[in-house]
Amino acid sequence: MVMKHYPPEFRAEAVALYRSRPGVTIKSVAQDLGVNHETLRNWIRLDDAQRTGTPAAVTASTPAPASPEDENAALRKRVRELEEERDILRKAARYFGGRDALVNRFQFVDDHQRHHGVKRLCQVIGIARSSYYHWKATAPDRDARAAHDADLAARIRVIHHESDGTYGVPRITAELHDTGHRVNHKRVARVMRGIGLAGLRLRRRHRTTVADHTAAKAPDLLERDFTAQTPNTRYVGDITYLPIADGTFLYLATVMDLCSRRLVGWAVADHMRVDLVLDALHAAQRTRGSLAGAIFHSDHGAQYGARAFADACHAAGVTRSMGAVGSSADNAAAESLNASFKRETLQGTQIWGSEREARLAVFGWEHRYNTRRRHSHIGQMSPIDYENTLVPTPATLTPAA
Repeated sequence: MVMKHYPPEFRAEAVALYRSRPGVTIKSVAQDLGVNHETLRNWIRLDDAQRTGTPAAVTASTPAPASPEDENAALRKRVRELEEERDILRKAARYFGGRDALVNRFQFVDDHQRHHGVKRLCQVIGIARSSYYHWKATAPDRDARAAHDADLAARIRVIHHESDGTYGVPRITAELHDTGHRVNHKRVARVMRGIGLAGLRLRRRHRTTVADHTAAKAPDLLERDFTAQTPNTRYVGDITYLPIADGTFLYLATVMDLCSRRLVGWAVADHMRVDLVLDALHAAQRTRGSLAGAIFHSDHGAQYGARAFADACHAAGVTRSMGAVGSSADNAAAESLNASFKRETLQGTQIWGSEREARLAVFGWEHRYNTRRRHSHIGQMSPIDYENTLVPTPATLTPAA
């Protein structure tokens, strides 16, 4: 047991022992006697002061300048510390190349704590030990979340593939909900970013509308209100071009119900004569059984202003409506439909390889659009599923094909 109070005789003999051994250090003598080396150093200073008659410069509570031997020992210790720090940082370099630098630091400490110790590693790479221990304690929860994310990523890949790579976060989230997998859309977005998936974005649309200024004009009965309370009451139509690899074009005319967003009629031809829009209108009649009492809204394209189209609408009991000349916003719903078709079938390319390829693309997409593709306007349901939820079902609707 170390003494706290030393008698004067012990102090004098300790000093005398040190003076009798030239070349030894204060520290070595203090260790032999079992006293603190700073205590022995102060006794020696007091003895020197008594011999010279000058006051002692240092008391027990004020450390004196270190001896050369102690300074050398301190320098050697510091060199060892710096060498260890350099070794730690060299090992840590490969951990800091990833995206989450803080997590990488925690992992580095965990991987090397047996050799260097947690305290030393945290000091060198600049993190709090408490943060590391919290990270360590929550590892099971993170592993569970990572497993859930991996499962979610697999489900997302399947849905994205089945949509031909067109679905983005909202539609994939809705698909997951319908299959019983409740997940927040923000988490879907995060996982999709992590696996490099995204929905298709709209490309700029080329103009296909050529107005006939001599044709009779119809009033604008919608005034940009592209909604309807029941099916088979309001329709919109438009024409879009389909570029073919040989430099030719096909043209697609569509008829869409504004209530359910269902595509009730369409036609494809290698021309833009009035027969194209007549074929689409007749297809809509076959789908619905009757269009009597409905409004059909279009742009001022020559086909929709033609006398033959006006006569066909009159015969079907359809009231025509037209937006302003040159205003795409007045027929935005129809234009959006055709733009979605081209975006989701071409998927970044500019043309179809052949007419047959383009016609098959129309056939496949239009049917999938009605039966499977989710639409944000109707609560992320497909148009036919949405119509099936309406009660009572309008008598004019025929069963889905």
